[in-house]
Amino acid sequence: MIKVGVIGYGMSAKVFHLPLISDNDQFQLTAICTSQNKLVSEKYPAISTYPKVDEFIQHSGVDLVVITTPNVMHYAIAKSCLESGLHVVIEKPMTATSAEAEELVKLAKKHQLTLSVFHNRRWDGDFLTVKKLVNNDSLGEIRLFESHFDRFRPIVSDKWKEHPGVATGVWFDLGAHLVDQALCLFGLPTSVTASCLALRDNSKTTDYFHVQLHYPELEVILHSSPYAAGPNSRFNIQGSKGCFIKYGLDIQEEQLKKGMLPSQQTFGKDKPEHYGILYSNSKESIIISEEITTEPGDYQQFYLAIAKAINSGEPVPVSGEDAVNVIKILELAVQSSITGLTIILE
Repeated sequence: MIKVGVIGYGMSAKVFHLPLISDNDQFQLTAICTSQNKLVSEKYPAISTYPKVDEFIQHSGVDLVVITTPNVMHYAIAKSCLESGLHVVIEKPMTATSAEAEELVKLAKKHQLTLSVFHNRRWDGDFLTVKKLVNNDSLGEIRLFESHFDRFRPIVSDKWKEHPGVATGVWFDLGAHLVDQALCLFGLPTSVTASCLALRDNSKTTDYFHVQLHYPELEVILHSSPYAAGPNSRFNIQGSKGCFIKYGLDIQEEQLKKGMLPSQQTFGKDKPEHYGILYSNSKESIIISEEITTEPGDYQQFYLAIAKAINSGEPVPVSGEDAVNVIKILELAVQSSITGLTIILE
């Protein structure tokens, strides 16, 4: 059994990592590094806690470290863990810069350690449905791929993600998910055009983005707004054979917040009212519509693959190289937004 320690006790640790690890018989949660010792002891009384990262690395006795700290801290902590012979999972994005991410990839290979990044939304039910439609050619040649992660959050909150600084803001948060999904489907674009703005009153970092990834015969639009109070558009994918439109976000985060675990029967199953619609052309040139049942979402697949990578040397669920490419696109979009120019990938 793989002994796991988690660094950080914020939202991503509480909602995603700790429930997934605890519900997986390949892992034994043994340690948490946090200053919130009392809260951890109430929830996980059998778990050792450490207030400082160095002490955690030296004395926790874990095999795998899951890093859920603010983005700017990822690199230094991951480097220390790898140099200490520990396998590492990092909350997305991997690091604050692509140069830091590349260094970690080299370090993990040097020490022959598992290194992966929690791009969990590869296992969103809606994205798995989109992958299936693309792979079975239901839409034909994709010409426009529009992906939204909109929310209604008009008031700025006092969270580190909304504080000014390196790798903060919604582009490095939600944008990392959307970029990763797009790269999974289409690979790297040829150029990027972006608008990353602070639209809300008193906002000190990006809370809105509209980013275009340009491909030779495809346009990808990635979008997020804090003012989306109505039904949330998720995907609008247009191809030579038809169009797929989907509303509503994946249900797994909501379920995990309510205490549901992946092992429960209804976990990851979308609500029928949120099923997407596939529009296509019949032989008689009549547009027909078909409701597409959303594929079950399953974030646990990430940690199942991590266990196989550590125990059997199988590929990690998200490679370091993939994580580096995501950050490169995040950086280029910021550059495009600042300069007002379309940035060509070199």
